[in-house]
Amino acid sequence: MRLNDYKKFVILGNGEYPTSSIPLSILYNAEHVICCDGAAENYVSNGMLPYKIIGDCDSLSKNFKNLYKNIIIQVTDQETNDLTKSVKYLLDSGITEFNIVGATGKREDHTLGNISLIMDYMNMGANVRMYTDYGVFIPCHGTCTFSTNPKQQLSIINFDAKRIYSKDLKYPLSDFTKWWQGTLNETLYDTVTIEAEGDYLVYINY
Repeated sequence: MRLNDYKKFVILGNGEYPTSSIPLSILYNAEHVICCDGAAENYVSNGMLPYKIIGDCDSLSKNFKNLYKNIIIQVTDQETNDLTKSVKYLLDSGITEFNIVGATGKREDHTLGNISLIMDYMNMGANVRMYTDYGVFIPCHGTCTFSTNPKQQLSIINFDAKRIYSKDLKYPLSDFTKWWQGTLNETLYDTVTIEAEGDYLVYINY
């Protein structure tokens, strides 16, 4: 996959800190990094300074909170997680384009929750992608086109889309209803167009 998806704003989640070159490049080329609560300590230990630290702050030490109190935005709402609080902060500030890294790993339930949430973020008006150490998740609505490499691994997770179709993949698509049914496909060309009516999630392996 040919990536040059640098955004001015990046959210660093409190999952496993990125180790692969692509999410690290996305992270370190951002002008402003918002850290979700406990992710801030990892980010600072790597010699960086967050733009904002957002969350309920239950994962931060007292000393760390004192040192960085001027950039901490504490949101005590327990109905949303720290990733969503960070996304809402950006959207409320009029910022709709951003990437997310470090939002997977550690607890599998948190990983599944964060991955599914980017569909909500898209429907809230965000142009967002989630980068992991292995690939990128892209929330989609309707017909979407991606730059890829031939024989690149690609999966589609359907949410409510109908009439899903592409001539650019090795295996034919259908209106699958279970998440696993659209996984482990393969690209044929250097671009892929997926046609659909509704919402679906694309995962492209690096």
